Amino acid sequence: MKHIKKLWIGVMISSIALLGACSSKAQSDEKENGSSSKVKTIIVGTGTQFPNVCFIDKNGKLTGYDVEIVRAIDKKLPEYKFKFKTMEFSNLLLSLQTKKIDLIAHQMEVNKERQEKFLFNKEPYNVFPLKVTVFKGNNEIKSINDLKGKKVSVTATSNSAVFIEDYNKKHHLGAKIVYGSSSADSNEQLKKGRIDALISTPFAVDFNNEQVDAQQKVVGDTLLNSKVYFLLNKDETTLSDRIDEALKELKKEGVVSELSKKWLGADYSVDF
Repeated sequence: MKHIKKLWIGVMISSIALLGACSSKAQSDEKENGSSSKVKTIIVGTGTQFPNVCFIDKNGKLTGYDVEIVRAIDKKLPEYKFKFKTMEFSNLLLSLQTKKIDLIAHQMEVNKERQEKFLFNKEPYNVFPLKVTVFKGNNEIKSINDLKGKKVSVTATSNSAVFIEDYNKKHHLGAKIVYGSSSADSNEQLKKGRIDALISTPFAVDFNNEQVDAQQKVVGDTLLNSKVYFLLNKDETTLSDRIDEALKELKKEGVVSELSKKWLGADYSVDF
């Protein structure tokens, strides 16, 4: 009887040891594979009304160049999970500052005010060409110098707004700046002649013409050809570095170039 009891105790001890070993292996595998318990969720702030960049498609899916770039980066960084949170463009900076989001993906160009408060990653993911945009039947406006006394619509706090505000002051242009509530509203206002011009991009114009028959055209020289980055809080240096590493790999693999051609109509991942 004692022999049976000892044998039963020995089996139990062996079973516990085996379970412990399995548990240790599971924990080890979990760490190696980047299990959810080790993965940090990154809330990505973006919009829904920027044609070809971040918008809701006909199937109700959030997509576009910036969105798909983030999804490609997500696949490269197993220690992070990127989750989108959509909002009005004008709310993005405040949401980042108050840490309601961790990252902005919305064609963010560098300007002094943003640099003072936030952190840009170092590797750009495309170049953003701003141009004067008018209704296709408008032959009066041929360049930015023809905007004197004209109503020009931009989105508040955008680089288009920053650019035209600065240009207006420095060159005494005399343009009347109108802050549009949305891209759709600005397109409608332009089509009806309630405003005279937009400060936009060739790829936004192409999208608007194709999707909503906006009947727009770009005129004159490129006003600004600035590089685009992701925007983070200043303490997110590790995340910023990892994003740069992922972007460099994606560029070498041709992924960034292909996404740019697909969504923006040309390879804007390199300087023109």
